[in-house]
Amino acid sequence: MKSKKVSIVGTVGIPACYGGFESLVENLTVYKSKSVDYTVFCSSHAYEKKLDTHNDAELVYLPLKANGVQSIPYDILSLVKCLNLKPDVVLILGVSGCIFLPFFKLFSKAKIVTNIDGLEWKRDKWGWAVKKFLKFSERIAVKFSDVVVTDNKAIGDYVDSEYRKENVTIAYGGGHAIRSNLVDIPSNEDESDYALGLCRIEPENNVEMILEAFSKNSHKVKFVGNWESSAFGKELKAKYKGYENIELLDPIYDLDTLFQLRKNCSLYLHGHSAGGTNPSLVEMMHFGIPIFAFDCSFNRYSTDDKAHYFKDEEQLGDLVKNTSSKALSDNANHMERIAKERYTWSEISRHYELTY
Repeated sequence: MKSKKVSIVGTVGIPACYGGFESLVENLTVYKSKSVDYTVFCSSHAYEKKLDTHNDAELVYLPLKANGVQSIPYDILSLVKCLNLKPDVVLILGVSGCIFLPFFKLFSKAKIVTNIDGLEWKRDKWGWAVKKFLKFSERIAVKFSDVVVTDNKAIGDYVDSEYRKENVTIAYGGGHAIRSNLVDIPSNEDESDYALGLCRIEPENNVEMILEAFSKNSHKVKFVGNWESSAFGKELKAKYKGYENIELLDPIYDLDTLFQLRKNCSLYLHGHSAGGTNPSLVEMMHFGIPIFAFDCSFNRYSTDDKAHYFKDEEQLGDLVKNTSSKALSDNANHMERIAKERYTWSEISRHYELTY
């Protein structure tokens, strides 16, 4: 049987060295069946060494950045290139360049599969004009895509009610976070009795809420983030760095170091309030560590209502102080079970290929 040619639009590229969509593409190419041939568009700005192929996928480099304002022309240029490549399927990740879809479909018979991401237009970090543009792009993406993919049932329900459009929910895998080839470095009880937070330092991730809760108790917390990337991050760092039980760490890019930090914590804190199924949450669930998550529909769906949830610093503080060992153990066991049932890359890849 002739293999399907699938072009992937909307990411920095592979090998993955950036974020959730890049990890998705990396693993789609790793776990692909013989019936699919991938072409992946990559930003030349992100790669000093430009490979021709990776995981048997053909790589095409574009002279633009894949994120920020340039993401729009980057995605549009990718679609223009697809007119020459003539793939059977175009997989679009994110909606930035989808304003071009009405024109693209005039000249291409390719099937359009679009993952609309996590309601990007709702994020607090965007101004009014950007939010309007992203909402418009989302509407165009849903209207002109043959298949709409959402990464969380809560977003799927939104697409159904807002646009009356059928959609397919496919989450992310997280098993790659487990470094099975490493020799585990044991830690004594004092060293491992810490809560861990890990995210971009943005208001919607409720970092201040979490740190404020821990500033009022003695439980140790290690929080990893890009503190120096914004005025908001710098303000939080200045406010909380003086607490003995709060350790603020800069981003960790070494995967072995990150693995040890995750594996040895006693509790994971997930403050994300937007964005659907978050890759860092899915990754952490594979460790079998109890998770305290901000109480929103996205997080409840991702954890199947089996984590513990908080709405404010008081609720979080109460959970940290008063949750029993039995409840923490049950939480951890549920997280690992759900991760192994839902969030493996082989299954994620299979579900994507069913949409092609």
